[in-house]
Amino acid sequence: MDSRNALTTSRAIARLFEGDYTLWSDSPVELSNRLGWLTEPRTMTAEINALEAFVESVHARKVDRVLWCGMGGSSLFPDLLAASSLSTENGLAFEVLDSSHPNAVRAAHSFASEGRALVVVASKSGGTIETRSHLEYLWSHLSGQVEFAAITDAGSALDANARSKRFLSVFNANPNIGGRFSALSHFGLVAAALLGVDIAAVLSGAVAMLDECSRAEGTNGGLELGTLLGTSALGGRDKLILECHPGFAAWLEQLIAESTGKHGKGILPVPGDATDATGSDRVRVSYGGGGDLDLGAIPLMDNPASLGAEIIRWEIATALAGALLEINPFDQPDVEAAKIAATHALEGTPPDIARRTCADAIADLDGLSYITLQGFVDPRGTIAQHLEADRRVLRDATGRVVTGAVGPRYLHSTGQMHKGGPRSGCSLQILDDDLEPLAIPGRPFGFDDLLRAQADGDYQALRDAGHTVHRVVNWTI
Repeated sequence: MDSRNALTTSRAIARLFEGDYTLWSDSPVELSNRLGWLTEPRTMTAEINALEAFVESVHARKVDRVLWCGMGGSSLFPDLLAASSLSTENGLAFEVLDSSHPNAVRAAHSFASEGRALVVVASKSGGTIETRSHLEYLWSHLSGQVEFAAITDAGSALDANARSKRFLSVFNANPNIGGRFSALSHFGLVAAALLGVDIAAVLSGAVAMLDECSRAEGTNGGLELGTLLGTSALGGRDKLILECHPGFAAWLEQLIAESTGKHGKGILPVPGDATDATGSDRVRVSYGGGGDLDLGAIPLMDNPASLGAEIIRWEIATALAGALLEINPFDQPDVEAAKIAATHALEGTPPDIARRTCADAIADLDGLSYITLQGFVDPRGTIAQHLEADRRVLRDATGRVVTGAVGPRYLHSTGQMHKGGPRSGCSLQILDDDLEPLAIPGRPFGFDDLLRAQADGDYQALRDAGHTVHRVVNWTI
């Protein structure tokens, strides 16, 4: 029986829209309270007037720029929107801070200081260490000069903090949505409103795709895509080449990697092109470029309805692929390991981790099918700017799939896959060593200490999970 028939026979579509957690697990844990994204586009349609009123209040305060502080699901969709052509003339200048690198924090501080800024602090749990540190630093330096707003679950520490500090606005998001499925909730749509994006069009496209994907028969874009993802992974083609806009690919990376990379299974998303797809372990999806599934030349980054529809298509496809892989696509069991290890690194003496040259690190790749470059570096610095070019050089030199990411951002994106997925990857850690210290008010450590501890913690978590990881010196390809 093929996978589409298996999904049809098991009533997967009906069970998905009924919120039946047994589609993935016998236990409702991190399932029964994670399916709110299926109804959120209709719910948020009723919130459009409130979001527009919020933006009017922001403009009334002469705000001309937005600094968005968040990690993972709290920042990737806003970052996508900021890189798109969806903003209108009413949209505000917009930058995202999702790094603990001191240079990134300094640049964000400078951006917010150059005009009249609104600082939006977004964290579902309210306890994300990077975002908490961003708030502590920016509040200390900019309180009284700029406006602050928050997006978080009701009752979180951030919720209480924001209300006690009398932020301009506090948005309590739907608690029944996990971070990577939250694009069409307050975590994505507050950003859309501030950028002047046509929210009604985004949501109408999403609702139309929900209606299409709820059908068990006929055209069903989510079912078709989910069947391809799950079937390919089960057949050993577990590297997904994503040929699309880099901003959309970055959002997809978290959705797919964090949802499927666990219990020794996983689909590795790889933003790339036809060259990356050369290999029997790969499947390629494009928007007008051919491949195993060509979704057509959809104007993702300049048509709000198309973007809303594609968000839903991929979310449904990921959920269905999880059912085929027999995993829970809504939990992240290995993410906490790196956080705990980073905390230990902060509290103790930094470990003495041996370094290797890049050539030595990749000299023996027997049995390893992919390489991931993990740069704990300035996101605007030289190494980060050349990471894509380096990725391609290493890909061509080794014949392996190669991905590249900047930390700690990737810890909240593809990090779950690298620790919880198949032990078939080689992680190369690249560090900035010359960090100018930057204090975090009220903390015994600074952003430089935090960044190093996060690199050390992830190194240890990878090793503990049995994965191959090397810290490289004098990074050069």
